[in-house]
Amino acid sequence: MFKRWGILLAASVLLVACSEKEKGQEEVDPVEEIIEEVVEEVEVPEAEAAVLPFMAPFTGVGSEKELTQRPVLVTINNHPLARPQSGIAKADIIYEMLAEGSVTRFLAVYQSEIPDKLGPVRSARDYFVDIAKGLDAFYIAHGYSPDAQKMLNSRVVDNINGMQYDGILFDRANERKAPHNSYISKDNVLAGAEKVGASMEIRKIPKFSFVDSIEGIKIGNPASNFSIQYGSGSSFENEYTYISEEGVYERETGGVLTIDKETDEAIKIANIICMEMPHKVIDSSGRLQLSLNDGGRAYIFQAGIMKEIEWENIDGILMPMENGVPAQLVPGQTWISFIPTNPGLERMVTYLP
Repeated sequence: MFKRWGILLAASVLLVACSEKEKGQEEVDPVEEIIEEVVEEVEVPEAEAAVLPFMAPFTGVGSEKELTQRPVLVTINNHPLARPQSGIAKADIIYEMLAEGSVTRFLAVYQSEIPDKLGPVRSARDYFVDIAKGLDAFYIAHGYSPDAQKMLNSRVVDNINGMQYDGILFDRANERKAPHNSYISKDNVLAGAEKVGASMEIRKIPKFSFVDSIEGIKIGNPASNFSIQYGSGSSFENEYTYISEEGVYERETGGVLTIDKETDEAIKIANIICMEMPHKVIDSSGRLQLSLNDGGRAYIFQAGIMKEIEWENIDGILMPMENGVPAQLVPGQTWISFIPTNPGLERMVTYLP
């Protein structure tokens, strides 16, 4: 019993001692040394963009696989009642040129990708066929001028035409009236090629040149906003505006943004090229003859800059040229506008504030 009380007493003394020690520590609390920890910033290198092994021959855009699709050239209706068009956002190149009067048409080139729906498809002209031949493209149209009909019937180019395949390969849209309602699908493009025995493997690679960086071409006259005027009205007045944040141009016609009907999104253009060439009226219907072989003056718009260059017909392909070599293009979609020598580039192409 005595031993038990002895142990309890010793424990009580120990607790009191500890308590006194803690009180002392509270009263005399040592000043803590604040040590500032210096953390060295370690630079983490940015991940380099993967270099893709292949390049699309008509756009210069990198690809994981080699693109062996033969180019497809489609006459696209550009009448105001045919807008907005389907599939134009996915074209590699779009040529715009006069048909009759002040009405223009598009020739849309598809090689990187054929969209699911194309159109409205419109009729052929002989110089449309010449462009298709130069590109070795599979050509699609609905209708033709007399000269174009002769060329197509003699198989100057592999082609299918809505005059023979209306309701078979070409479909009519109910929401539009003829001749602004003819469309063709990707599946029917390929089915049509098979029907006429046309190879869809690319056989001719264009010699377009592309820059590695957009910064390398920012030498020229600033031109972030300009217009191309076909005729006197606004229906075929095209205004292009450079979107610096994206490095591309958007396009308006008659004040209406050019969009793809299938996506409802604005088209994005990397290069706009204006090629000046003689135009001649050849019949009472106002049909034209264009001089595609002689070359001439040209403007190129890219990266918010305009340069005066030339164009040449090289092995059938109308090539932008600068100092005797193919002009360097920004990777992406290119629009090429054919400008009549009379009135000429200076009068049809206007800088805007």
